[in-house]
Amino acid sequence: MMTKMKMTLISLFRGNYYGVKSIINRTFLCFLLVLATEVTQGQIPNGYYSNANGKTGSELKTALFNIIKNHTSISYDQLWTAFKSTDKKPNGKVWDMYSDNPGGTPPYEFTFVTDQCGNYSVEGDCYNREHSFPKSWFNDETPMYSDLFHLYPTDGKVNGQRSNYPYGEVSNPTWTSLNGSKLGPSSYPGYTGVVFEPIDDYKGDFARSYFYMVTRYEDKVDSWSTDMLNGTAYPAFSTWAKNMLLEWNAQDPVSQKEIDRNNVVYNQYQHNRNPFIDHPEYAQLIWGSYTPVSFTSTPITEAQVGTVYTYNITATGTNGVSLTITSTAKPSWATLTTTGNGAATLSGTPGAANVGSNGVTLTVSDGTTSASQTFTINVSPASIATTSDLPVFRVYPNPVSDVLHIEASEVKMFSVEIFDLIGKTIYTKDKIMEPVEVEMANFPKGIYMVKILANGKTYMVKVVKR
Repeated sequence: MMTKMKMTLISLFRGNYYGVKSIINRTFLCFLLVLATEVTQGQIPNGYYSNANGKTGSELKTALFNIIKNHTSISYDQLWTAFKSTDKKPNGKVWDMYSDNPGGTPPYEFTFVTDQCGNYSVEGDCYNREHSFPKSWFNDETPMYSDLFHLYPTDGKVNGQRSNYPYGEVSNPTWTSLNGSKLGPSSYPGYTGVVFEPIDDYKGDFARSYFYMVTRYEDKVDSWSTDMLNGTAYPAFSTWAKNMLLEWNAQDPVSQKEIDRNNVVYNQYQHNRNPFIDHPEYAQLIWGSYTPVSFTSTPITEAQVGTVYTYNITATGTNGVSLTITSTAKPSWATLTTTGNGAATLSGTPGAANVGSNGVTLTVSDGTTSASQTFTINVSPASIATTSDLPVFRVYPNPVSDVLHIEASEVKMFSVEIFDLIGKTIYTKDKIMEPVEVEMANFPKGIYMVKILANGKTYMVKVVKR
Protein backbone atom coordinates (compact mmCIF):
# COMPACT_ATOMS: atom_id res chain seq x y z
CA MET A 1 0.00 0.00 0.00
CA MET A 2 1.75 3.16 -1.23
CA THR A 3 0.94 6.71 -0.35
CA LYS A 4 1.07 9.39 -3.01
CA MET A 5 4.23 10.75 -1.40
CA LYS A 6 5.94 7.37 -1.52
CA MET A 7 5.04 6.86 -5.20
CA THR A 8 6.37 10.33 -6.03
CA LEU A 9 9.67 9.66 -4.27
CA ILE A 10 10.08 6.28 -5.95
CA SER A 11 9.42 7.95 -9.27
CA LEU A 12 12.11 10.50 -8.47
CA PHE A 13 14.55 7.74 -7.66
CA ARG A 14 13.82 5.60 -10.73
CA GLY A 15 13.30 8.25 -13.37
CA ASN A 16 15.62 11.03 -12.41
CA TYR A 17 18.57 9.37 -10.76
CA TYR A 18 21.04 9.85 -13.58
CA GLY A 19 19.94 13.42 -14.13
CA VAL A 20 20.48 14.42 -10.51
CA LYS A 21 23.44 12.16 -9.77
CA SER A 22 25.86 15.05 -9.98
CA ILE A 23 24.14 17.01 -7.21
CA ILE A 24 22.38 14.38 -5.11
CA ASN A 25 24.19 11.26 -4.05
CA ARG A 26 22.79 7.79 -3.49
CA THR A 27 22.82 8.20 0.25
CA PHE A 28 20.42 11.11 0.11
CA LEU A 29 18.08 9.28 -2.25
CA CYS A 30 18.08 6.27 0.04
CA PHE A 31 17.20 8.59 2.90
CA LEU A 32 14.19 9.80 0.91
CA LEU A 33 13.02 6.25 0.38
CA VAL A 34 13.44 5.44 4.06
CA LEU A 35 11.48 8.57 4.91
CA ALA A 36 8.71 7.55 2.52
CA THR A 37 8.55 4.11 4.10
CA GLU A 38 8.24 5.65 7.55
CA VAL A 39 5.41 7.86 6.34
CA THR A 40 3.42 4.75 5.34
CA GLN A 41 3.90 3.24 8.80
CA GLY A 42 1.64 5.63 10.64
CA GLN A 43 -1.11 4.98 13.11
CA ILE A 44 -4.58 3.43 12.79
CA PRO A 45 -5.97 3.82 9.25
CA ASN A 46 -9.00 6.09 9.05
CA GLY A 47 -12.21 4.13 9.46
CA TYR A 48 -10.46 0.86 10.29
CA TYR A 49 -12.68 0.24 13.33
CA SER A 50 -15.81 2.07 12.15
CA ASN A 51 -17.86 -1.16 12.08
CA ALA A 52 -17.09 -1.69 15.77
CA ASN A 53 -18.38 1.69 16.93
CA GLY A 54 -21.18 1.58 19.48
CA LYS A 55 -20.90 -2.17 20.15
CA THR A 56 -20.12 -4.08 23.35
CA GLY A 57 -19.85 -7.70 24.51
CA SER A 58 -20.04 -10.52 21.97
CA GLU A 59 -21.31 -8.13 19.31
CA LEU A 60 -18.12 -6.06 19.56
CA LYS A 61 -15.92 -9.17 19.56
CA THR A 62 -17.58 -10.44 16.37
CA ALA A 63 -17.28 -7.03 14.71
CA LEU A 64 -13.54 -7.02 15.42
CA PHE A 65 -13.23 -10.59 14.11
CA ASN A 66 -14.72 -9.48 10.80
CA ILE A 67 -12.30 -6.54 10.66
CA ILE A 68 -9.07 -8.47 11.29
CA LYS A 69 -9.77 -11.89 9.76
CA ASN A 70 -8.27 -13.07 6.46
CA HIS A 71 -4.86 -11.63 7.23
CA THR A 72 -1.80 -12.34 5.11
CA SER A 73 -0.16 -15.41 6.59
CA ILE A 74 3.62 -15.73 6.60
CA SER A 75 5.56 -18.97 6.94
CA TYR A 76 7.09 -20.18 10.18
CA ASP A 77 10.59 -19.75 8.70
CA GLN A 78 9.80 -16.13 7.80
CA LEU A 79 9.43 -15.34 11.48
CA TRP A 80 13.22 -15.14 11.88
CA THR A 81 13.34 -12.31 9.35
CA ALA A 82 10.20 -10.61 10.67
CA PHE A 83 11.60 -10.50 14.21
CA LYS A 84 14.40 -8.22 12.98
CA SER A 85 11.85 -5.45 12.47
CA THR A 86 9.06 -6.40 14.87
CA ASP A 87 11.18 -7.16 17.94
CA LYS A 88 14.32 -5.04 17.76
CA LYS A 89 15.42 -3.00 20.76
CA PRO A 90 16.60 0.59 20.26
CA ASN A 91 20.17 -0.75 20.63
CA GLY A 92 19.61 -3.25 17.82
CA LYS A 93 19.44 -6.31 20.06
CA VAL A 94 16.63 -8.87 20.21
CA TRP A 95 13.67 -7.69 22.32
CA ASP A 96 13.12 -10.81 24.40
CA MET A 97 10.35 -10.32 26.97
CA TYR A 98 11.53 -13.43 28.88
CA SER A 99 14.97 -11.93 29.57
CA ASP A 100 14.57 -8.16 29.29
CA ASN A 101 14.72 -5.93 32.37
CA PRO A 102 13.06 -2.57 31.58
CA GLY A 103 14.60 0.23 33.59
CA GLY A 104 17.56 -1.93 34.57
CA THR A 105 20.33 -4.03 33.08
CA PRO A 106 19.17 -7.27 31.44
CA PRO A 107 21.12 -10.41 32.45
CA TYR A 108 22.09 -10.92 28.79
CA GLU A 109 21.05 -9.83 25.30
CA PHE A 110 20.85 -11.65 21.99
CA THR A 111 22.16 -10.62 18.57
CA PHE A 112 19.92 -11.32 15.58
CA VAL A 113 20.94 -14.33 13.45
CA THR A 114 24.17 -14.93 15.40
CA ASP A 115 22.33 -16.08 18.56
CA GLN A 116 19.47 -17.85 16.80
CA CYS A 117 18.72 -21.35 18.24
CA GLY A 118 20.07 -24.11 17.78
CA ASN A 119 20.63 -26.06 20.85
CA TYR A 120 20.59 -24.62 24.35
CA SER A 121 21.31 -25.79 27.87
CA VAL A 122 21.24 -22.64 30.03
CA GLU A 123 19.77 -19.17 29.85
CA GLY A 124 21.52 -16.85 27.44
CA ASP A 125 22.51 -19.59 24.97
CA CYS A 126 20.14 -18.56 22.15
CA TYR A 127 16.71 -17.23 21.23
CA ASN A 128 13.92 -19.11 19.49
CA ARG A 129 10.32 -18.61 18.38
CA GLU A 130 7.88 -18.64 21.29
CA HIS A 131 4.20 -19.35 20.76
CA SER A 132 3.03 -17.24 23.70
CA PHE A 133 -0.34 -18.91 23.00
CA PRO A 134 1.03 -22.50 22.90
CA LYS A 135 0.62 -24.28 19.59
CA SER A 136 -0.54 -27.48 21.26
CA TRP A 137 -3.68 -25.65 22.35
CA PHE A 138 -4.73 -25.25 18.70
CA ASN A 139 -3.20 -28.53 17.45
CA ASP A 140 -0.35 -26.86 15.51
CA GLU A 141 -2.83 -25.62 12.90
CA THR A 142 -2.40 -22.70 10.54
CA PRO A 143 -2.62 -19.76 10.24
CA MET A 144 -2.33 -19.58 14.05
CA TYR A 145 0.99 -21.39 13.90
CA SER A 146 2.85 -18.37 12.48
CA ASP A 147 0.62 -15.44 13.53
CA LEU A 148 3.02 -12.68 14.59
CA PHE A 149 0.59 -11.23 17.10
CA HIS A 150 1.33 -14.05 19.54
CA LEU A 151 4.80 -15.16 18.38
CA TYR A 152 7.87 -13.55 19.95
CA PRO A 153 11.61 -14.18 20.07
CA THR A 154 12.48 -15.54 23.53
CA ASP A 155 15.32 -17.25 25.34
CA GLY A 156 15.34 -20.93 24.44
CA LYS A 157 15.83 -22.19 28.01
CA VAL A 158 13.08 -20.00 29.46
CA ASN A 159 10.78 -20.95 26.60
CA GLY A 160 11.44 -24.59 27.38
CA GLN A 161 10.69 -24.08 31.07
CA ARG A 162 7.45 -22.31 30.22
CA SER A 163 6.48 -25.25 27.97
CA ASN A 164 2.74 -25.06 27.25
CA TYR A 165 1.68 -24.04 30.76
CA PRO A 166 -0.92 -21.27 31.00
CA TYR A 167 0.12 -17.79 31.97
CA GLY A 168 -0.73 -16.98 35.55
CA GLU A 169 0.49 -15.60 38.86
CA VAL A 170 2.84 -17.46 41.22
CA SER A 171 3.48 -16.89 44.93
CA ASN A 172 5.81 -19.84 45.56
CA PRO A 173 7.81 -20.46 42.36
CA THR A 174 9.54 -23.76 41.69
CA TRP A 175 11.81 -22.01 39.17
CA THR A 176 12.68 -18.36 38.48
CA SER A 177 14.42 -16.98 35.40
CA LEU A 178 17.24 -14.42 35.54
CA ASN A 179 14.85 -11.56 34.77
CA GLY A 180 12.29 -12.64 37.35
CA SER A 181 9.79 -14.68 35.34
CA LYS A 182 8.35 -17.51 37.45
CA LEU A 183 7.10 -21.06 37.12
CA GLY A 184 4.98 -22.71 39.80
CA PRO A 185 1.49 -23.38 41.15
CA SER A 186 -1.08 -20.69 40.42
CA SER A 187 -1.92 -18.30 43.23
CA TYR A 188 -4.62 -16.51 41.25
CA PRO A 189 -8.15 -17.20 42.56
CA GLY A 190 -9.97 -19.87 40.57
CA TYR A 191 -7.01 -21.92 39.36
CA THR A 192 -4.40 -24.06 41.14
CA GLY A 193 -2.48 -25.68 38.26
CA VAL A 194 1.10 -24.94 37.20
CA VAL A 195 1.48 -21.60 35.44
CA PHE A 196 4.18 -19.33 34.03
CA GLU A 197 4.26 -15.70 35.18
CA PRO A 198 6.10 -13.11 33.04
CA ILE A 199 7.42 -9.98 34.71
CA ASP A 200 4.95 -7.15 35.38
CA ASP A 201 6.35 -4.95 32.60
CA TYR A 202 5.11 -7.35 29.91
CA LYS A 203 1.92 -8.81 31.38
CA GLY A 204 -0.20 -6.35 29.42
CA ASP A 205 1.61 -7.28 26.19
CA PHE A 206 0.73 -10.96 26.63
CA ALA A 207 -2.83 -10.22 27.77
CA ARG A 208 -3.46 -8.22 24.60
CA SER A 209 -1.95 -11.06 22.55
CA TYR A 210 -4.48 -13.44 24.12
CA PHE A 211 -7.39 -11.07 23.51
CA TYR A 212 -6.27 -10.94 19.88
CA MET A 213 -6.09 -14.73 19.52
CA VAL A 214 -9.60 -15.49 20.78
CA THR A 215 -10.96 -12.63 18.64
CA ARG A 216 -9.05 -13.21 15.39
CA TYR A 217 -9.93 -16.92 15.56
CA GLU A 218 -13.46 -16.60 16.91
CA ASP A 219 -14.57 -19.21 14.37
CA LYS A 220 -12.06 -21.77 15.71
CA VAL A 221 -11.47 -21.06 19.40
CA ASP A 222 -14.36 -23.18 20.71
CA SER A 223 -12.43 -26.32 19.65
CA TRP A 224 -9.14 -25.37 21.31
CA SER A 225 -8.03 -27.04 24.52
CA THR A 226 -6.45 -25.32 27.56
CA ASP A 227 -7.49 -24.47 31.10
CA MET A 228 -7.48 -20.80 30.10
CA LEU A 229 -10.39 -21.34 27.69
CA ASN A 230 -13.93 -22.63 28.31
CA GLY A 231 -14.82 -24.16 24.91
CA THR A 232 -17.00 -21.29 23.65
CA ALA A 233 -16.62 -18.57 21.04
CA TYR A 234 -17.75 -16.06 23.65
CA PRO A 235 -16.50 -15.33 26.20
CA ALA A 236 -13.90 -17.96 25.14
CA PHE A 237 -11.90 -17.54 28.37
CA SER A 238 -12.35 -19.38 31.63
CA THR A 239 -13.53 -17.00 34.35
CA TRP A 240 -10.22 -16.92 36.22
CA ALA A 241 -8.22 -16.32 33.02
CA LYS A 242 -10.59 -13.58 31.84
CA ASN A 243 -10.37 -11.76 35.17
CA MET A 244 -6.59 -12.05 35.35
CA LEU A 245 -5.99 -10.89 31.76
CA LEU A 246 -8.28 -7.89 32.26
CA GLU A 247 -6.23 -6.95 35.31
CA TRP A 248 -2.98 -7.32 33.37
CA ASN A 249 -4.38 -5.20 30.55
CA ALA A 250 -5.23 -2.40 32.99
CA GLN A 251 -2.09 -2.61 35.14
CA ASP A 252 0.41 -2.67 32.25
CA PRO A 253 -0.82 -0.09 29.69
CA VAL A 254 0.05 -0.20 26.01
CA SER A 255 3.69 0.74 25.43
CA GLN A 256 5.39 2.39 22.48
CA LYS A 257 7.01 -0.99 21.82
CA GLU A 258 3.58 -2.53 21.19
CA ILE A 259 2.39 0.40 19.08
CA ASP A 260 5.46 0.22 16.85
CA ARG A 261 5.20 -3.57 16.56
CA ASN A 262 1.51 -3.34 15.67
CA ASN A 263 2.28 -0.91 12.87
CA VAL A 264 5.10 -3.05 11.45
CA VAL A 265 3.02 -6.23 11.48
CA TYR A 266 0.19 -4.37 9.75
CA ASN A 267 2.29 -2.59 7.13
CA GLN A 268 4.94 -5.17 6.30
CA TYR A 269 3.57 -8.62 7.04
CA GLN A 270 0.02 -9.56 7.96
CA HIS A 271 -1.94 -6.45 6.98
CA ASN A 272 -4.21 -6.74 9.99
CA ARG A 273 -3.94 -5.11 13.40
CA ASN A 274 -4.28 -6.06 17.05
CA PRO A 275 -7.38 -4.09 18.10
CA PHE A 276 -6.46 -4.36 21.78
CA ILE A 277 -3.27 -2.40 21.22
CA ASP A 278 -5.08 0.29 19.23
CA HIS A 279 -8.02 0.32 21.66
CA PRO A 280 -7.14 -1.36 24.98
CA GLU A 281 -10.58 -0.34 26.28
CA TYR A 282 -12.13 -2.91 23.92
CA ALA A 283 -11.12 -5.66 26.36
CA GLN A 284 -13.25 -4.20 29.14
CA LEU A 285 -16.10 -3.49 26.74
CA ILE A 286 -16.09 -7.14 25.60
CA TRP A 287 -15.28 -9.11 28.76
CA GLY A 288 -15.70 -6.69 31.65
CA SER A 289 -18.75 -5.57 33.56
CA TYR A 290 -19.98 -2.75 31.35
CA THR A 291 -21.49 0.34 33.00
CA PRO A 292 -23.16 2.96 30.82
CA VAL A 293 -21.72 6.42 31.32
CA SER A 294 -23.54 8.95 33.51
CA PHE A 295 -22.93 12.21 35.33
CA THR A 296 -22.47 11.94 39.10
CA SER A 297 -22.31 15.66 39.93
CA THR A 298 -25.21 18.08 40.52
CA PRO A 299 -25.04 21.31 38.49
CA ILE A 300 -24.59 24.70 40.14
CA THR A 301 -27.49 26.72 38.75
CA GLU A 302 -27.02 30.13 40.40
CA ALA A 303 -24.42 32.79 39.58
CA GLN A 304 -23.96 36.50 40.18
CA VAL A 305 -22.49 39.26 38.07
CA GLY A 306 -18.87 39.84 39.00
CA THR A 307 -18.54 36.69 41.11
CA VAL A 308 -16.60 33.64 39.90
CA TYR A 309 -18.85 30.70 39.05
CA THR A 310 -17.41 27.17 39.42
CA TYR A 311 -19.07 23.81 38.77
CA ASN A 312 -16.86 20.75 39.39
CA ILE A 313 -18.16 18.09 37.01
CA THR A 314 -17.77 14.35 37.58
CA ALA A 315 -18.93 11.35 35.58
CA THR A 316 -18.62 7.59 35.79
CA GLY A 317 -18.58 4.61 33.45
CA THR A 318 -16.91 1.25 33.02
CA ASN A 319 -13.78 0.88 35.12
CA GLY A 320 -10.64 1.42 33.05
CA VAL A 321 -12.44 2.98 30.07
CA SER A 322 -11.49 6.57 29.27
CA LEU A 323 -14.26 9.18 29.57
CA THR A 324 -14.45 12.46 27.65
CA ILE A 325 -16.55 15.43 28.78
CA THR A 326 -17.51 18.10 26.24
CA SER A 327 -19.95 20.99 26.08
CA THR A 328 -22.35 21.32 23.17
CA ALA A 329 -23.89 24.50 24.63
CA LYS A 330 -22.62 26.94 27.24
CA PRO A 331 -22.50 30.72 27.82
CA SER A 332 -19.55 32.56 26.29
CA TRP A 333 -18.33 33.71 29.70
CA ALA A 334 -17.84 30.11 30.90
CA THR A 335 -14.88 27.84 30.09
CA LEU A 336 -14.89 24.03 30.23
CA THR A 337 -11.56 22.58 31.43
CA THR A 338 -10.80 18.87 31.63
CA THR A 339 -9.22 18.00 34.98
CA GLY A 340 -8.95 14.21 34.65
CA ASN A 341 -10.63 11.06 33.36
CA GLY A 342 -14.35 11.72 33.89
CA ALA A 343 -13.76 15.08 35.56
CA ALA A 344 -13.93 18.68 34.35
CA THR A 345 -14.62 22.19 35.58
CA LEU A 346 -17.02 24.75 34.15
CA SER A 347 -16.03 28.18 35.40
CA GLY A 348 -16.08 31.87 34.59
CA THR A 349 -17.31 35.27 35.72
CA PRO A 350 -20.60 36.52 34.26
CA GLY A 351 -21.05 40.19 33.43
CA ALA A 352 -24.09 42.44 33.64
CA ALA A 353 -24.98 41.57 30.05
CA ASN A 354 -25.39 37.93 31.12
CA VAL A 355 -28.15 38.54 33.68
CA GLY A 356 -30.93 35.99 33.20
CA SER A 357 -31.01 32.39 31.96
CA ASN A 358 -27.79 30.85 30.56
CA GLY A 359 -28.29 27.40 29.03
CA VAL A 360 -25.69 24.61 29.38
CA THR A 361 -25.53 21.12 27.84
CA LEU A 362 -22.67 18.79 28.78
CA THR A 363 -21.95 15.38 27.24
CA VAL A 364 -19.84 12.52 28.60
CA SER A 365 -18.77 9.67 26.34
CA ASP A 366 -16.68 6.51 26.61
CA GLY A 367 -16.51 6.14 22.84
CA THR A 368 -19.39 3.67 22.86
CA THR A 369 -22.21 5.27 24.84
CA SER A 370 -22.84 8.84 25.93
CA ALA A 371 -25.02 10.79 28.35
CA SER A 372 -26.05 14.44 28.49
CA GLN A 373 -26.66 16.87 31.33
CA THR A 374 -28.70 19.96 30.50
CA PHE A 375 -29.35 22.80 32.95
CA THR A 376 -29.70 26.57 33.23
CA ILE A 377 -27.44 28.95 35.10
CA ASN A 378 -29.51 31.84 36.43
CA VAL A 379 -27.29 34.93 36.60
CA SER A 380 -28.50 37.61 39.01
CA PRO A 381 -27.35 41.24 39.10
CA ALA A 382 -24.58 42.19 41.47
CA SER A 383 -25.81 43.51 44.79
CA ILE A 384 -25.07 47.21 44.53
CA ALA A 385 -24.30 48.98 47.76
CA THR A 386 -25.84 52.34 48.64
CA THR A 387 -24.18 55.01 50.77
CA SER A 388 -25.87 53.58 53.86
CA ASP A 389 -24.40 50.13 53.10
CA LEU A 390 -20.86 51.50 53.17
CA PRO A 391 -20.38 53.04 56.57
CA VAL A 392 -16.67 52.26 56.48
CA PHE A 393 -15.84 53.19 52.87
CA ARG A 394 -15.93 56.21 50.62
CA VAL A 395 -15.88 55.70 46.82
CA TYR A 396 -15.80 59.06 45.02
CA PRO A 397 -16.36 60.96 42.82
CA ASN A 398 -19.22 59.12 41.14
CA PRO A 399 -19.54 59.73 38.21
CA VAL A 400 -15.77 59.86 37.74
CA SER A 401 -13.69 61.35 34.93
CA ASP A 402 -10.08 60.88 35.95
CA VAL A 403 -9.20 59.56 39.40
CA LEU A 404 -11.42 57.35 41.56
CA HIS A 405 -10.72 57.56 45.28
CA ILE A 406 -11.40 54.66 47.63
CA GLU A 407 -10.95 55.27 51.36
CA ALA A 408 -11.59 53.15 54.45
CA SER A 409 -12.33 54.66 57.84
CA GLU A 410 -12.96 51.65 60.06
CA VAL A 411 -10.94 48.73 58.59
CA LYS A 412 -7.19 48.17 58.63
CA MET A 413 -6.90 46.18 55.42
CA PHE A 414 -9.04 45.62 52.36
CA SER A 415 -8.79 44.63 48.69
CA VAL A 416 -10.28 46.15 45.56
CA GLU A 417 -11.30 44.71 42.19
CA ILE A 418 -12.83 46.70 39.34
CA PHE A 419 -14.45 44.97 36.38
CA ASP A 420 -16.58 45.98 33.42
CA LEU A 421 -20.07 44.81 32.54
CA ILE A 422 -18.87 41.70 30.72
CA GLY A 423 -16.95 40.58 33.80
CA LYS A 424 -13.44 41.46 32.62
CA THR A 425 -11.19 42.54 35.51
CA ILE A 426 -9.40 45.80 34.71
CA TYR A 427 -7.94 46.66 38.10
CA THR A 428 -7.06 44.69 41.21
CA LYS A 429 -5.09 45.36 44.36
CA ASP A 430 -4.77 43.35 47.59
CA LYS A 431 -3.78 44.08 51.18
CA ILE A 432 -4.54 47.79 51.02
CA MET A 433 -3.89 49.74 54.22
CA GLU A 434 -4.22 53.32 52.96
CA PRO A 435 -6.45 55.32 50.57
CA VAL A 436 -6.39 54.16 46.94
CA GLU A 437 -6.33 56.32 43.84
CA VAL A 438 -7.33 54.53 40.65
CA GLU A 439 -6.45 56.28 37.38
CA MET A 440 -9.53 55.91 35.19
CA ALA A 441 -8.84 58.63 32.61
CA ASN A 442 -8.06 56.04 29.93
CA PHE A 443 -10.96 53.75 30.80
CA PRO A 444 -13.74 53.70 28.18
CA LYS A 445 -16.89 55.53 29.18
CA GLY A 446 -19.50 53.30 30.77
CA ILE A 447 -20.51 51.49 33.92
CA TYR A 448 -18.00 49.66 36.13
CA MET A 449 -18.37 47.55 39.24
CA VAL A 450 -16.09 48.12 42.22
CA LYS A 451 -15.83 45.10 44.50
CA ILE A 452 -14.38 45.72 47.97
CA LEU A 453 -13.47 42.84 50.28
CA ALA A 454 -12.95 43.56 53.98
CA ASN A 455 -13.38 41.60 57.21
CA GLY A 456 -14.96 38.69 55.32
CA LYS A 457 -17.62 40.90 53.71
CA THR A 458 -18.11 41.90 50.09
CA TYR A 459 -19.26 45.37 49.04
CA MET A 460 -20.29 46.15 45.46
CA VAL A 461 -20.45 49.72 44.14
CA LYS A 462 -21.57 50.79 40.68
CA VAL A 463 -19.41 53.58 39.26
CA VAL A 464 -20.10 55.57 36.12
CA LYS A 465 -17.11 56.62 34.01
CA ARG A 466 -17.83 59.70 31.91
